[in-house]
Amino acid sequence: MHMADALISPAVGAAMWTATAGLIVFSSKKVKQAADDRKVPLMGVLGAFIFAAQMINFSIPATGSSGHLGGGLILAILLGPYAAFLVMASVLMVQALFFGDGGLLALGCNIFNLGFFSCFIAYPLIYRKIVGDKPTQGKIVAGALAAGIIGLQLGAFGVVLETVFSGISELPFKTFLLLMQPIHLAIGIVEGMVTAAVVMFVYQARPEILSAVSRFKPIGQLDLKKVIVGFLLAAVFIGGGLSWFASSHPDGLEWAMFKTSGKEELESRDQMHTVLAAVQEKTAFMPDYGFKNTEVASTSEPEVKPAWPAIDFGTSLAGFVGGGLIFLIIFLIGFGFRRREVIT
Repeated sequence: MHMADALISPAVGAAMWTATAGLIVFSSKKVKQAADDRKVPLMGVLGAFIFAAQMINFSIPATGSSGHLGGGLILAILLGPYAAFLVMASVLMVQALFFGDGGLLALGCNIFNLGFFSCFIAYPLIYRKIVGDKPTQGKIVAGALAAGIIGLQLGAFGVVLETVFSGISELPFKTFLLLMQPIHLAIGIVEGMVTAAVVMFVYQARPEILSAVSRFKPIGQLDLKKVIVGFLLAAVFIGGGLSWFASSHPDGLEWAMFKTSGKEELESRDQMHTVLAAVQEKTAFMPDYGFKNTEVASTSEPEVKPAWPAIDFGTSLAGFVGGGLIFLIIFLIGFGFRRREVIT
């Protein structure tokens, strides 16, 4: 559900960037006030894990479409909504800047759609209401499924509204909506199931983490070694090898666009799109999670169906580099908060 710049007008892009920037500042203040330095390594490995997990597109049976994990709900359950939103923003910024995944103008939309609805709507209003203060396996599964589905549905609806307000005539509201919501319902079910599995791992390893987060309390002196190592190994395994098995089908957004307009990608029509595309071409040193291809394909050559699994060292390296960058960014954010606290 990473939107390209061609789906967004400069006015809508600027408005969503403003809203997202406001949420980042607000979340930063909340995280700083919590003064929970012990949470920073967990934030870092979870960011790397979500980055790797988003590289895996899973096929949606009988549709010719695919989906990938959003991850905002996992982050919110394990970190709290404010830290989760900062981690999600970091993941999406790294993806857009260095891997060309999602547009720079649309980055505010993408952070909002994948972060806000999961962290500030689905988690507190759905998941916490179902699970309560005494979690059980059944409550966690029910809460994760319900919140995962609703979070994805709201995010998909956000995409539809943003394209409509941008005046994208190729994607009329009713048709686009009737395609976006059902396909993201299927993706949301998988999101809920994966979220439940991840949360159950933490619940069995360190249930005190879930208890502290649900009560907005610091993690304190909890031993997080087992959890951190678990997520670190998962990030390495997923990004380094499992990413080769990602589905080659278009994701839910691209599928809905194709069914609506006949195109998986729309052409940019604004000068701002062209300028930002040029910037992204320079910053994205591993576009599409692989090495840059300097060869120009011949239009006379027949299209070759991509191999599956797509065994590619470039993809594995992208998983390692992306995860490392996110861990570094989160560490610097945590260090910045701690330094300002010492100064003040």
